[in-house]
Amino acid sequence: MTQPDYTELAGEIKRRGTALGFQQVGISATELGEDEAHLLNWLAAERHGAMGYMARHGTKRSRPAQLHAGTLRVISVRMDYDPPATRDAWEVLGNGALGYVSRYALGRDYHKVLRGRLQKLADHITSVIGPFGHRAFVDSAPVLEKALARNAGLGWIGKHTNLINAHAGSWFFLGEIYVDLPLPVDVPAKEHCGTCVRCIDICPTRAIVAPNQLDARRCISYLTIELRESIPLELRPLIGNRIYGCDDCQLVCPWNKFARKSVEADFAVRHGLDGTSLANLFAWTEAEFLARTEGSAIRRIGHEAWLRNIAVALGNAPRSDAVVKALQTRLDHSSALVREHVLWALQEQGKKSC
Repeated sequence: MTQPDYTELAGEIKRRGTALGFQQVGISATELGEDEAHLLNWLAAERHGAMGYMARHGTKRSRPAQLHAGTLRVISVRMDYDPPATRDAWEVLGNGALGYVSRYALGRDYHKVLRGRLQKLADHITSVIGPFGHRAFVDSAPVLEKALARNAGLGWIGKHTNLINAHAGSWFFLGEIYVDLPLPVDVPAKEHCGTCVRCIDICPTRAIVAPNQLDARRCISYLTIELRESIPLELRPLIGNRIYGCDDCQLVCPWNKFARKSVEADFAVRHGLDGTSLANLFAWTEAEFLARTEGSAIRRIGHEAWLRNIAVALGNAPRSDAVVKALQTRLDHSSALVREHVLWALQEQGKKSC
């Protein structure tokens, strides 16, 4: 069989990727030595919190060929997700009666959207050169996606540990295809944060302990999404009305003046989650929660954690009879976790004057 022209193939992969809706496609090698050291130091400091799987995966995360045998290159893609026609984020954050949901989770689950496009891209490569070894990932396996994307030229890792693109900011998802093809690689992106520390200064819980160093145990995204236990008492007041994730570090990033709204209908806001009353969200039954989060990334935290998060936000909300009444409806909830956070919230409400 004739060997393909890999330079030509790389160009075809990028053309097809953009035609499929990715805003950028890049290719990198698999060497991640410095990033592996950073990861191991982070794990040794136990900054991964309750995410035990981070340690259990060992070096599979930083050595692609260990995760998928035969991997020679990684095709990285990015897709804008900031939905159009949303309520202003700062406006929602400034209104303690509303619930703030991270922009990435307002629409359809991104895993499904990107995975389908990546499979189409892989199928196209097969149609060009025949069967080849590959595996696609969308935040679904131990992958150092930001380091790989940086090496593929998609952006640099900012001080908040998110990837930033000089022409598109940071409101985008990443996905990868591990391949056994010796494709030419792209030039890694250079860092352009300079002396800016806005993301560090804005973090409500001081989770960004130093440039490029995130303590997940303090991060609101971790606390409201990954953590399944009780939220530490000292951090609850700092969460404000953020009930699923946190965007503050991206909202203040000056590079996001170049960000573009998503053109994907799947990422459009569902069920008014860009700024709905906390009391209304707290009233959702489990059946309503499951129905209204169908096809959404939010569903994976479950109804119990959903109520826990909203209870904290209600405790932080301005004092009102409506908030107190909403909390009282869950005093006898079957979950001890929910009851604990409801009691805390009522105590917080009691401390406030009308």
